[in-house]
Amino acid sequence: MHGTRIYKPTQGKYTRVTTAVAVLVMGCWGCYALTEKLGGYGVGTYLRFGIPLAVLVLLGLGVFWVVNRPRIADFLIATEGEMKKVSWSSKKEVIGSTKVVIVTTFILAALLFLVDFVFATMFRLIGVTG
Repeated sequence: MHGTRIYKPTQGKYTRVTTAVAVLVMGCWGCYALTEKLGGYGVGTYLRFGIPLAVLVLLGLGVFWVVNRPRIADFLIATEGEMKKVSWSSKKEVIGSTKVVIVTTFILAALLFLVDFVFATMFRLIGVTG
């Protein structure tokens, strides 16, 4: 049972689970597309749903195997450790920063419009453009 053992089971749980869920969600999406494609070819019901189900089961086993490989598991564990060290901004800070970015963008857009208008008018007056 060496292949089914979880490597360092108490570490990096959230990162491993999130990685596995993300891969499996994409796998479900792909299996749904495969089911639709097989239906278009007139394949029988058992094969139409059985093949994608087998693919999804194999994908699940593969994901379990991959996230428990020592090198990959250590990387995911280290990633979770680093994410815990990050100083996340508060909701108030994010909203304030977003407002500053939006206002600055509108001011720059207005300035660019003004400069473009001045140049267009100047070129029209001196006869460069028609």
